[in-house]
Amino acid sequence: MGLVLHIDDSAYSWPLLTLDESALDHNIATVAGAFAAAGVEHAPHVKTHMSRAIWERQAVAGAWGATVATPAQLRAALGWGVPGAGRRVFLANELVDPREIAWLRTALSDGTADEVWVYVDSARGVDLLADGFAGAAPETAARLGVLVELGVPGGRTGVRTVPDAVALAGQVPNAGLRLVGVAGYEGPVAGGTSEEELAAVGRWCDGLREVGAQIAGLVDGPVVLSAGGSAFADVVTGHLALPVRDAAGNSVPTRVMLRSGAYVTHDHGHYLHADPWTRMGVGPLRPAITVWASVLSAPEPGLVICGLGRRDVSFDIDLPTPLVLRSPDDAGRLGEGRDLAGVRVTALNDQHAYLSIDPGVDPAVGPTIESGVDSAIEPGDVIGFGISHPCTTLDKYRTALVTRGDDVVEQITLDF
Repeated sequence: MGLVLHIDDSAYSWPLLTLDESALDHNIATVAGAFAAAGVEHAPHVKTHMSRAIWERQAVAGAWGATVATPAQLRAALGWGVPGAGRRVFLANELVDPREIAWLRTALSDGTADEVWVYVDSARGVDLLADGFAGAAPETAARLGVLVELGVPGGRTGVRTVPDAVALAGQVPNAGLRLVGVAGYEGPVAGGTSEEELAAVGRWCDGLREVGAQIAGLVDGPVVLSAGGSAFADVVTGHLALPVRDAAGNSVPTRVMLRSGAYVTHDHGHYLHADPWTRMGVGPLRPAITVWASVLSAPEPGLVICGLGRRDVSFDIDLPTPLVLRSPDDAGRLGEGRDLAGVRVTALNDQHAYLSIDPGVDPAVGPTIESGVDSAIEPGDVIGFGISHPCTTLDKYRTALVTRGDDVVEQITLDF
């Protein structure tokens, strides 16, 4: 049996990103089961982690393929060489660079990719794809799937209305391209999960279904209806899985494809609060990410400074959450963890976090520990932090440690 490394071994240094193996496995299995039960397919957005090792876990659990956001991520995902689902990729953006279109044509021609789907939200986007695939062998052209993107007024990409989406869809087959459906991202529709906001997401999904009904005659096979689903998976699956009928009342075959990605690690902030999985009845997911950092200073009562900053954790939605305090021995080995209460992060610099001790806690003693034992936070102590928004934490690292307790079971590469 080989040497087992631990997170506090000398091979590693704080701050350190760890991913709890049991949480990863739980989240992947839970969401795969939930989507299978709902009768929808899954192309997880691997921009969250950009890790071959994690994508392999998702593919084994039954994913149709991977979703990516950029041409560079498309190249990376196909370059991982994961068989089966790994050779199918959904680029959830319009491909507008002629160089990238030429590369994609080659990848679909030489067998690097089995199938790639892309968005269009403009006539110019259709023309660029058509020019890039002009004269391609029929089997190559057949591996490219095009989806019209339906957006949100005031949001980011995507045509703004159902009639505009239908009109654009008609241009796709006319340009010699294979139309497979309609897609979009529901995130800009709502910032929370009130009844009114969930209803607004549902109405947007109904618009997606309406486009699908009107373009059915242009699609050879079931019409793909695709949405994100990380924060609103319950609403998206509930609405998009409803029957679709055309103007004559005929049933329209559909495939619902969700692209949820942040679920794989979950978090202690944004996605914890959104939690569509509990609303779906499958139970909560488990936060997998902990970022460990040293206490550098306790310069004044009620204030602690940690070696953790904007270069180490996400801060675009919420600041990190102090979870556990561990004091090292003289050799640097971490002691038992103590759950922190009354401590919060108030600000981040590039490499420093400002921790405030609740005014209700005696600053001369330190934070209250849930076990009822008071203990000061001292320089050299190590704090484990939860995060909010995994995408903008993981992209700050090139490797992550998959852990079982303190044991390191795998060191994975993050290809950002």
